[in-house]
Amino acid sequence: MDFLSLAKQRYSTRQFQSKKVEQQKIDAIIEAAHVAPTAANLQPHKLFILEKEQDLSKLSAFANFYDAPLVIMVLAETTASWQRPFDKKYFADIDCSIVTDHMMLEATSLGLGSVWIGYFSPEEIKKAFCLDLDVVSILAIGYAQENAALSSERHQQTRKPISKLIYHPKKECI
Repeated sequence: MDFLSLAKQRYSTRQFQSKKVEQQKIDAIIEAAHVAPTAANLQPHKLFILEKEQDLSKLSAFANFYDAPLVIMVLAETTASWQRPFDKKYFADIDCSIVTDHMMLEATSLGLGSVWIGYFSPEEIKKAFCLDLDVVSILAIGYAQENAALSSERHQQTRKPISKLIYHPKKECI
């Protein structure tokens, strides 16, 4: 499958089957994270994988992951990431976002559904799981309920036209 077809096939799954994700597929998703590019190749991310019932139950107090059987939290050692010298911006969040996107697309290629969870309190999760790294993203993964899939045509219905994505600066600044 070409990349655009894969990207159009992916959607945010919010209804999962209880079926566990096979270790071979988890390994492939982790490999996708491993090959993701990061600024200056510093790789400031760590993956915190939750699939045990007790861990998922604990997480449910802090984030809605739609009862997915597998959750991967992407953590960052922020100060270990590349820092842009001009404004001192650390790239850990950007690096972790790339890693999360790679895993999400790999999950899709394996016939799995996923949803990127952004609504959570990082500090509460850090405290509950005794984490000493920053929680950047949560990716819920599993087999989608059969009726949950959306048509790839939704992009034509829900996306702004490409012409609205292109920015044109004021002519006097060019």
